[in-house]
Amino acid sequence: MPGTEGSRDVSAQQTIHVAGEWLGAASGATREIIDPADAKPFAVIAEGGTDDADAAIAAARRAFDEGPWPGTPVAERAALLRRVADLLVRDREKIGLLESRDAGKTVEEGRVDVDCVADAFRYFADLVIGEGAGRVVDAGSDDIHSVVVHEPIGVCTMITPWNYPLLQASWKIAPALAAGNTFVIKPSEITPLTTVALIELLVEAGLPEGVANIVTGPGHTVGARLADHPGVDLVSFTGGLVSGTKVAQAAALGVKKVALELGGKNPNVVFADACATDEGFDTAVDQALNAAFIHSGQVCSAGGRLIVEESVRERFVAELVRRAERIRLGRGTEDGVECGPLVSEEQREKTEGYVASALAEGAVLRCGGKRPEPTDARPATGYFYEPTVLDQCHRGMRVVREEVFGPVLTVETFRTEDEAVALANDTEYGLAGAVWTADSGRGRRMARRLRHGTVWINDFHPYLPQAEWGGFGKSGVGRELGPAGLAEYREAKHIYQNLAPQPVRWFAG
Repeated sequence: MPGTEGSRDVSAQQTIHVAGEWLGAASGATREIIDPADAKPFAVIAEGGTDDADAAIAAARRAFDEGPWPGTPVAERAALLRRVADLLVRDREKIGLLESRDAGKTVEEGRVDVDCVADAFRYFADLVIGEGAGRVVDAGSDDIHSVVVHEPIGVCTMITPWNYPLLQASWKIAPALAAGNTFVIKPSEITPLTTVALIELLVEAGLPEGVANIVTGPGHTVGARLADHPGVDLVSFTGGLVSGTKVAQAAALGVKKVALELGGKNPNVVFADACATDEGFDTAVDQALNAAFIHSGQVCSAGGRLIVEESVRERFVAELVRRAERIRLGRGTEDGVECGPLVSEEQREKTEGYVASALAEGAVLRCGGKRPEPTDARPATGYFYEPTVLDQCHRGMRVVREEVFGPVLTVETFRTEDEAVALANDTEYGLAGAVWTADSGRGRRMARRLRHGTVWINDFHPYLPQAEWGGFGKSGVGRELGPAGLAEYREAKHIYQNLAPQPVRWFAG
C-alpha cells in the first residue's frame, strides 16, 4: 500500500488494525484497490470479515472498560488531537495524492481535504479543553450540590462512505476521541487507503493500544457486524439511504445510539435579482457549476437541482452550458485537470441510467450525457462522464427525486418566492440548499423557510467545523461537527450530592 512519511514497514495486505497490531484478514482474503482514472489496480488491502470485526470490537471494549483513555485528562486528550493535526500537515502532499488516486478527485481537492481534517482535529481539541467541570444545577438548597457532567458513551463503530473517505472519518474520529471513547472504523471497501493512513498517524501520535481499530472489508459483512454487535454502544454511519436504514434497524435491536448522515437532494435557488449585474450573474453561474460538478457531483451536498427564476432561465442556463462544456476532465494527478472520474464503473452506469430515464420522461439534454473521448490525461479505461445539464425538468422525474451522485444538473423554474420554497422543500431529504438573491431580507426569509440542515445565502458548499452538519427528513439523524457533534459521543450524567443528609420519615414504622 502506498505509505506516508514515517509509516510502518508492513506488507500491503496488513490494513486491519486491532489492539495495537497491524494484521491481515483472518481468512487471508485480499482486495485490489482500483484507480478510477484508468481502472487499474494500484494497491492491495486485507478483505476483513465478521471474525475481524468481532476481534476489533473486543479490543475496543477492553480498551474502554480497562484501559487508560476514558480517564485520560482532557488536556492530554486535546494535546494528542493537536499532534495528529500536526502530522497531517507534515504528510499533506502524500495523503492528498493518495486521496486523489483512491477516490478520483483532483490532487488539489485531496490537499484541501487534508487541511479540513487537520482543522477538525484542532477544533475538537479546543472545544473540550475550553469546557468546564460540568453544569451546576440549582437545587434550591445550600445543602445540595447538583451537577450535570458528560462522559464518553463507550465503544463506537463508524462506517464511512467512498466519496470523502478521509474527511468523513475525521468528523467521527476526532469528536469520539475528544470525548474519551474507543472505536472501530470501517471505511468503504472502494476507497479505504487514507483512513488506514489516518490510523497510522493516530498510532504515531501516541494513542493507547485498542483505542483506535480499523477493519477493511465489505459492508454486508463487516459493516453489518459493526451495527448489530452487542458490545457496541453507538453506531455512526454516513452513506446511502438504503444502507443507512439497514444500519438503523440492526442497531435498534440492541437499543444502541445511532447517528446517520444519509445524503441529500439539494436545491440551488437563483432569483433574477442575483443576476441583475454582470458580476452577480457571473458569480451565480460560477457557483452553480461548483455546486453541481465539484468531485464529479459525488458530494452528499451537491447542488444538483438548479431552481432558477423563469425570467432569467434561458440566459442563465445557456451560459451554464457554455462553461460546463469547457470543464477539463482527466486524471486528478494531471496539471490543469478540473474534474476527475467517477469512483467506479458501477457508479458511472448508475449515472447513465439516471440520464436515460430523464430523457425518457421529457427532459432536454443541453450538454454532456455521454462518456468523453479519451486523451492522454483521460484514458479510455477510466470511469469518466461528461458534466451534464438536463433542462425542463420537473418533480415527477426520478433524476430530480433521487440522489444521483454523478455530474448531473437538473433545471427547474419558478415565478414567485412561494413557488421557489415549495419546489426546494419538495424532497424526502433535507441536507443542504442555497439561495441567490440581492435582497438580504429575502435571503434570510428563504433561509428560515427552507427545511434543510444547512442553508447558504449567496454561496455554496462551505462548512465550518464549529457549525453543526446534518439534515432534516431522510437526510439522517443527529449532527456532526460543532458542539452537537461532540455531544453525539457523550452521555449526560446527573450527580446529586446531599451535604447534610437527614431521615425522610416517609414511613411511620
